[in-house]
Amino acid sequence: MKISKIISLISIFCSCQNTNHHDLRSNLNEKIDNWHLNASYAEFDDYFDFIADKGIFIGTDISERWTKNEFSNFSKPFFDEGKAWTFIAKERHIRFGEYKNLAWFDEILDTKMGECRSTGVLRLIKDEWKLEHYQLSVTIDNDLMPQFLELRNTEINEETGN
Repeated sequence: MKISKIISLISIFCSCQNTNHHDLRSNLNEKIDNWHLNASYAEFDDYFDFIADKGIFIGTDISERWTKNEFSNFSKPFFDEGKAWTFIAKERHIRFGEYKNLAWFDEILDTKMGECRSTGVLRLIKDEWKLEHYQLSVTIDNDLMPQFLELRNTEINEETGN
């Protein structure tokens, strides 16, 4: 086989791989965006169906490490009142595991708390992507960290009586 044919075949194979990779990334972006929209529209079942059965949600409070069941029980009253939360992705990065059945992402979100950062892990389970782990963080500008720590330490001292 001529070198030019080999190069052509390799080029075709690589372009197919990139297209599939691009399509997969687009698909996951859409799924994550829809998950956030489901909270905005208080679509309880759709929101929690995206989370894996053993999925974990870590919120902004130090006490918030929720299993899917715990988080859904906590969140149900908010969804029932039509007042869940609105997260709009401003930026998102997705990476894939070697076999394209595992993906992780980080994103910057516009929320009522200001800009937040979140990270998540997705797994392909029975031909369906499920959220295995999600962590939401409130961001603090580095320049404001001393003021934040002072406020936090004051609050801790008041709680402990020190």
